[in-house]
Amino acid sequence: MRPIKLVPDNTNVPFLSYRWWAMGMSILLLIGSVTLVGVRGLNLGVDFSGGQQFRVTFAAPAQVDDLRSRVSNLGLGDASVQQFGDPTKVAIRMHLPEGDKEATDKAVATVRTAITAKYPDARFDNVEAVSGKVSAELLRTGALALTLAMIGIALYIWFRFEWQFGVGALFTLFHDVVLTFGFFALTQLEFDLNVVAAILTIIGYSLNDTIVVYDRIREDLKKWRKMEIEPLLNMSVNETLSRTIVTSLSLILTLTILLVLGPDVSFGFTAAMLLGIVIGTFSSIYVSAPILIWLKVGSNSFVPAAVVGVNERNAKPEGFVK
Repeated sequence: MRPIKLVPDNTNVPFLSYRWWAMGMSILLLIGSVTLVGVRGLNLGVDFSGGQQFRVTFAAPAQVDDLRSRVSNLGLGDASVQQFGDPTKVAIRMHLPEGDKEATDKAVATVRTAITAKYPDARFDNVEAVSGKVSAELLRTGALALTLAMIGIALYIWFRFEWQFGVGALFTLFHDVVLTFGFFALTQLEFDLNVVAAILTIIGYSLNDTIVVYDRIREDLKKWRKMEIEPLLNMSVNETLSRTIVTSLSLILTLTILLVLGPDVSFGFTAAMLLGIVIGTFSSIYVSAPILIWLKVGSNSFVPAAVVGVNERNAKPEGFVK
């Protein structure tokens, strides 16, 4: 039985011909994401904001305004009540009361009593409590982990390839991470440690996809030294297209099933991963490759001067024209 080929042999899609449209869309999305994060902010979970959070499920669609009023009137401070997942589920977030664990337990019992008095069918799925000091430390360490991961990756690619490839990889990772932040600012899904783990995983996936394309570009630069850079990049992207599509499609199908049928606790992680795979696939083609043109990478960029012109026979592979 012959294997199914999602990408036919000798595929020659002129991806680089659309690089200006793709980069323009990316820049608009980056600006929009930064604006959303600055204006709306992120819906930080208890991990980062501190306080206590209740996740409650009702038999019917939750009455958010009534719940907000009931919890706020308990004298425990301002409370944030938001739907998540579906209309029957809400997350109630409030500050920790002053005092020890006994005071926290008392506040939890008070909230439970107030809600079940009106909604006896309410089910408390989860109760979390994190101090402000711990949450601030988690926020700092999470941001530091993301920053160091991106810088370390760029330095590795710099030494493994050339500085232009390092800059391209760093911008690609920045593109993917910022768009993921913008998605969470737009949807106001809860941003917690699970999402940070998802972003770190996205960085790893995007890096892997980018390195595969860059490695093929480097091989083709050595092999076809007389070929112009745009058709050479098109050829390299097309040569790795089958691997890119198969890998991305497998992950997208798995994550889509998990998003629809998986538990609510993993919804944010799965949504971030699914978006990251789509963005990472796009950026490995339309961000990481075109940026090499703008960084003046050419067919002789990394060839010693003594051997330039030796491979005159390596001009243009058949089927790839500018």
